[in-house]
Amino acid sequence: MSEPHADPLLVTARLALRPLDAGDAGFMLALLNDEAFIRNIADRGVRTLDEARAYIAAGPVASYACNGFGLWLVEERSTGAATGICGLVRRPTLDDVDIGFAFLPAWRGNGYAREAAQAVLDDARTRLGLTRVVAIVATANLASARVLEAIGLRYERMLDLGDPPETLRLFAWDA
Repeated sequence: MSEPHADPLLVTARLALRPLDAGDAGFMLALLNDEAFIRNIADRGVRTLDEARAYIAAGPVASYACNGFGLWLVEERSTGAATGICGLVRRPTLDDVDIGFAFLPAWRGNGYAREAAQAVLDDARTRLGLTRVVAIVATANLASARVLEAIGLRYERMLDLGDPPETLRLFAWDA
């Protein structure tokens, strides 16, 4: 029997967002190897369950401990199904905290990204007291740009990040 997961941090009409843990390795392995994830975000090189567990520990779990936030697992409340991830990331390449999200193909197009991202942005404002949140988006990723605009972020500028550099769109919300 697997260990119980943490209680949800955020709850919306249809979704519950909770911390990721080692028990979510199978879900993360599928998400990180999804074609759209690799195309729009990056190939993280995670190919096994052990690598997925290590990714969760070194990324989201470390961020919870260091920052008090991170990427949360998004579950559909009615079924408990893991649909995607959404949360805040502190990147060394950005001056501000970044909101991000990714969902498995079966859960795209249902408004879940908008619903989860709105809950995360509201939490950033209220619980965390942030006055600025940004997001970086691949230039071809129009669906994610629409989600960001729907929750109140606005296009600010283009920037080059990464090695090799990739040109991305920067969106921002300011209090």
